[in-house]
Amino acid sequence: MSEASAQLQYIQEKLGPRVLDALLFRGDDILILDRAGLRESFRFFKEDSKLRLDFLSDITAVDYWKKKEPRFEVVYQVVPLKGGRRLRVRVPVPEEDAAVDSLTPLWKGANFLEREVWDLFGIRFIDHPDLRRVLLYEEFQGHPLRKDYPVNLWQPRVPERPVEGTFVDERSRNKLLLLKQALGQKS
Repeated sequence: MSEASAQLQYIQEKLGPRVLDALLFRGDDILILDRAGLRESFRFFKEDSKLRLDFLSDITAVDYWKKKEPRFEVVYQVVPLKGGRRLRVRVPVPEEDAAVDSLTPLWKGANFLEREVWDLFGIRFIDHPDLRRVLLYEEFQGHPLRKDYPVNLWQPRVPERPVEGTFVDERSRNKLLLLKQALGQKS
């Protein structure tokens, strides 16, 4: 490893066998990490005074269907808020048990990022406080960013839902009352 990847060497020394691989690609530090003990590894990234990787900027996933095993990878981007090298962490996840630890106990901002990955890829986040769809409606069947998701699948219609009591409904009602008053009509 080059001088630029001193961060990777330090992490490998501290985490030992949890690090499956470490590489420097186009100037980025990339760590391939075992999912066992994932939350503890990220706690180390966040709290270690040398690393200071205290901001989780993104979580996404990749589906390698029919290309490699394990099928999925969850990809995390962590950066130090006060300058330093960012770290991309890739975590292999098998299709048969598509689940990793939730990082919401460490970063509240992980909440919606993990929900998005759940919604689109179907990868569960263990101990997530509110793992439900965030982009798609509850009746949606499947996970559309999986490569085996059928492109011609018809989804169930979204049932009509009441809007009374919402801000939009109240604002519309108030505008209608003002319009009727301006026209001299009774409500």
